[in-house]
Amino acid sequence: MPLHRGNSEAPDKDGLRRLSVNPFYGEANPVGGMTEAPPTHRLPDAPMSPSSAYQLVHDELMLDGNSRLNLATFVTTWMEPQASVLMAECRDKNMIDKDEYPRTAELERRCVAILADLWNAPDPSAAVGCSTTGSSEACMLAGMALKRRWMRRNADRYPGARPNLVMGVNVQVCWDKFCNFWEVEPRLIPMEGERFHLDPQAAAELCDENTIGVVGILGSTFDGSYEPIADLCAALDALQERTGLDVPVHVDGASGAMVAPFLDEDLRWDFRQPRVASINTSGHKYGLVYPGVGWALWRDKEALPEELVFRVNYLGGDMPTFALNFSRPGAQVVAQYYSFLRLGREGFRAVQQAARDVAGKVAEAVEKLGDFRLLTRGDELPVFAFTTAPEVKAYDVFDVSRRMREAGWLVPAYTFPPNREDLSVLRVVCRNGFSTDLAELFVEDLSRSLPELRRQPRPFTQDKGAATGFHH
Repeated sequence: MPLHRGNSEAPDKDGLRRLSVNPFYGEANPVGGMTEAPPTHRLPDAPMSPSSAYQLVHDELMLDGNSRLNLATFVTTWMEPQASVLMAECRDKNMIDKDEYPRTAELERRCVAILADLWNAPDPSAAVGCSTTGSSEACMLAGMALKRRWMRRNADRYPGARPNLVMGVNVQVCWDKFCNFWEVEPRLIPMEGERFHLDPQAAAELCDENTIGVVGILGSTFDGSYEPIADLCAALDALQERTGLDVPVHVDGASGAMVAPFLDEDLRWDFRQPRVASINTSGHKYGLVYPGVGWALWRDKEALPEELVFRVNYLGGDMPTFALNFSRPGAQVVAQYYSFLRLGREGFRAVQQAARDVAGKVAEAVEKLGDFRLLTRGDELPVFAFTTAPEVKAYDVFDVSRRMREAGWLVPAYTFPPNREDLSVLRVVCRNGFSTDLAELFVEDLSRSLPELRRQPRPFTQDKGAATGFHH
């Protein structure tokens, strides 16, 4: 979670900033329901009625953006009412209490089995996996397993040798965190020209005896494109033939691992590649569950060192666990099983195809406006990125992002990483719930903003780094 500072807001005369309490927030008697205005950055001295507390929080949250119009996030913003009811029924169940909530534990086990089969594990019954709070935790666990396997193979040289991890510069920030927290050297492959992700041959050339693994991204957050996992594995196969180095691959399938199995069945990115040791995904992205649930799976027990698995005698039972977190609600795992049960393969295929169709239609409509150049078209992840056309000089993508926010749309504008810092883009994520009707309204609002943007004397962005809250 992001770090926050304490009270930095301007205080009232008593040194505290306070909330305003409306008389009508009271239960029955408006005057009787009033209390002293509570401070915002320390506990109030006295309690207040639940309706007053609710209304104060509710009113402040109205200033948040509308999540359904947030085209920046990959995270699910709509589920069926029945799923919400199930989540409400399970929010008080602590996932870690396996003995106390055995059926919740069973649903988690079934989800792992379903994903092992979906991702073509050689023997789904031998695959090992767990739920997490999201893909970031899943990536940390996968990285820890890669490092520990490398340490085993290099016990005579470690800790003197420094391990490294090879990946494209487009990886999600959780991989930077992993390398920082676990003291692994990140070896990043920069973008070049119109290649916005990892180059397989360049990845192989960065590998050496200290490489714990290579990360492939099935669905880059920068532009929605799949990295060529099969080509990456082939390049590492050739490396092993030349040098004897056996480098495993982890597939960060935060989004694509819940899209490709349904829409790109012939794409060999998963455990059908013998070099793929582990895969993660976000159940709360294209797994169609509210935040936060992720999944990490390993090909077999050999891929997950046993010493990383803690066996805890907890509430009278022997519980194997591999996690950075311990207590968390069972609601999201139950909702994941609900979505698997509710949709099945055909249902998931229909939902993901609808999202891809919307992405393709919106991308085509944006291109027809004439002011923009598409980088991707939403034909892999239901995501596309675009920038202003070369002849557009009056405004930039940051101006477009600000103008669309005025209409309620949250569209991130950001600059690409090395070696394409010169390229600034807008990105649109099409999720379940972003319907064709909403897509048409988005295009209409974008089109309506163009005449005024074209009349600008110049782009108004002074500091591109601070132009948006979105930095990945």
